[in-house]
Amino acid sequence: MNTYHPFSLTTPSTLMIQDWTQTNQNNREVIAGFTTKNGGVSQKPFESLNTGLHVHDKDADVVKNREYIADMFNIDLQSWVFADQTHDNRVQKVTQRDRGKGAREYHTALKATDGLYTNEKNVFLALCFADCVPLFFYDPVKSLVGVAHAGWKGTVKQIGREMVKQWTEQEGSNLSDIYAVIGPSISGACYTVDDRVMDAVRALPVSAERAVNQTAQAQYQLDLKELNRLILIDSGLANEQISVSGLCTESEPSLFYSHRRDQGKTGRMMSFIGMKEA
Repeated sequence: MNTYHPFSLTTPSTLMIQDWTQTNQNNREVIAGFTTKNGGVSQKPFESLNTGLHVHDKDADVVKNREYIADMFNIDLQSWVFADQTHDNRVQKVTQRDRGKGAREYHTALKATDGLYTNEKNVFLALCFADCVPLFFYDPVKSLVGVAHAGWKGTVKQIGREMVKQWTEQEGSNLSDIYAVIGPSISGACYTVDDRVMDAVRALPVSAERAVNQTAQAQYQLDLKELNRLILIDSGLANEQISVSGLCTESEPSLFYSHRRDQGKTGRMMSFIGMKEA
């Protein structure tokens, strides 16, 4: 059994979505994955592969770490696009003119955006994480790839549904052609929330019972991965179109940063996806 499914640990620094690596019908190779915390140059408390420019690490070290990942796939960092993530549900289409935004300087990132997608080759999308849920999307028919950042706020604002909606309404995707991977994030067993969060969960148009375990008065374990899966199914995706990672960022200190475990003083992993000419 592959502990990392639907990813494979291809290097100490990268978990790759293996099922998406085959060439699509437009002769494009999809490169999609999630970084670990290992193999970079950042010093404590960010050791070592921190990819976040907003956590008070040395910018030069972060850029070196990002270049290390980009070079691994022979993709210049100037082809990558990052976002100023605000825990909302804004999804933005990315084109060639956006290449390089946020890649080396945070202030140039796409503003107030938590979801990115493109149908253009040689444009690579990247977001940063340290417990929140990375959502990866792929439509091999329309040659669309996307990624979204879903913390509890983005989840209850249904950013996954927003991505699916934009693809079907603006890009002509068929629901049956959209595939999703829910990546490593904090597990329900490690994520305790209160009634403030649960009130927002209860207001969702999906039954969240399978994602919630009440442990005490006004205290709940919330499985954000399962909640995002339920939202995607309610958005029209079939269960077999969605794969979910069992990896927990909080309980895997040798692999991942965790905002909760590290009490906020930590680095960021990076989700990334893009298409190259095969």
